[in-house]
Amino acid sequence: MTDVWTARRLLAWMTQDFKAQELGTPRLDAELLISHALNVDRVRLYMDLERPLSNAELAAVKALVVRRRQREPVAYLVGQREFYRREFKVTSAVLIPRPDTETLIERACAFLPEDQPRRVLDLCTGSGAIAVTLAAERALLSVVATDLSEAALAIAAENARKHGVEARVELRQGDLFAALTDDARFDLVVANPPYIREDELPQLAAELQHEPRMALTSGPEGLDVLTRLCAEVDRYLNASGLVLFEVGAGQAERVSQLLAANVRLTDVTAHRDLGSIERVVEAKLA
Repeated sequence: MTDVWTARRLLAWMTQDFKAQELGTPRLDAELLISHALNVDRVRLYMDLERPLSNAELAAVKALVVRRRQREPVAYLVGQREFYRREFKVTSAVLIPRPDTETLIERACAFLPEDQPRRVLDLCTGSGAIAVTLAAERALLSVVATDLSEAALAIAAENARKHGVEARVELRQGDLFAALTDDARFDLVVANPPYIREDELPQLAAELQHEPRMALTSGPEGLDVLTRLCAEVDRYLNASGLVLFEVGAGQAERVSQLLAANVRLTDVTAHRDLGSIERVVEAKLA
């Protein structure tokens, strides 16, 4: 990068470079990375397209380009990801929140009243995107969020503080229900557990290889954690309580069967995401 480089010139060059690298959203990636390196939002970036960049700024962008070429997700490079209209901090310690999971949020909000207190359990919370979003959407809600990873819980705690719900989101470390007391009961139990088959991971997008394996895979069929959840979740539900589990493509029928096999659960239903994939399976306490 010699002579004068403006933001406009750099944006055009990065977009072409990312296209050549066959990245899915080259222009957006370039905008986000340049904005991050310059510590401005995308509106300010476009207002200052003709501003020459300093050598230090160019070096910061170049370092991000190198990492993006290695398929490191943009969310990790900029340290955040938007989910349900809010920005969440993310690092390589947590799964990146995805639009697919917003289907679970929509179903949860449809169930949770706005004017009455309710208790929610969020298992495998990761970044805390689900727990924090639900607490932010429902002012009387209290949430217990669990995760096996101490590093993930630290990120979840930051996100809870960022969105002003830390007083109503209790974080606990442990393996699923092991983080709870035996008498804990909830009106809603949600989870976005690992559900990718172990043999499937190497075949998935290169970006996924940067995300924590523990949050992605769950046994040969991807159902190890979901099987445990379906068998044990009824013990932690209040009367008329609801279960909402996110599942992988093609798993809804099997997970529905697992929930139906729990004799205390009824009204098992699958819900499609924006891509028409059955993404969320719900059940009620009989």
